[in-house]
Amino acid sequence: MQNSKTLKGLLAVSAVVAMFSTAGVQAQTATSGAQNAPAGQAGANTKLSAGDEKAVKDMAQANINEIAAAKMALTKAQSSETKAFAQKMIADHGDALTKVKTVAEQKGVTLPTEPDAKHKAMAAKLAAKSGDAFDKMYMENAGIKDHKMVLSTLQSDATKIKDPDVKALADAHTPVVEQHLKSAQHMAM
Repeated sequence: MQNSKTLKGLLAVSAVVAMFSTAGVQAQTATSGAQNAPAGQAGANTKLSAGDEKAVKDMAQANINEIAAAKMALTKAQSSETKAFAQKMIADHGDALTKVKTVAEQKGVTLPTEPDAKHKAMAAKLAAKSGDAFDKMYMENAGIKDHKMVLSTLQSDATKIKDPDVKALADAHTPVVEQHLKSAQHMAM
């Protein structure tokens, strides 16, 4: 009986020691992992400059705006070409938004969650259109005007962004936006 109590006591103490030693190893691993992180991730939790934070929010807003307009186009567009363009916008901007959200979360940036006022107003105008009129208005606004504006913003921000993670986002996003603009312009011809 005495041996049973002693064995239970040793097991309980061993379990407690094991729990605390595991927590210590995890804390050490997390610390050494941060020290060994690639250069682009070393400052993952550092506060961004106001300009870099604005760039992250702008990228998120642009993606949100494009996705919302494209979702409407999937249901309202008449031409299969416009619907295919809208589907590509949802896929590409959805992927880009996921990446922006990841960086924003690492940097402690709160992002917008819905289209801005300008794009909500445009959505109301688009909702009133149908057929060819919808396709034309969607391609002129979401396809060409928005991509020109986003491209201009990305190119301007690229020279000012200091954080390597934010810079990588902008650099990765720029060629995609350029391609979307070229596609939209080609469709408008």
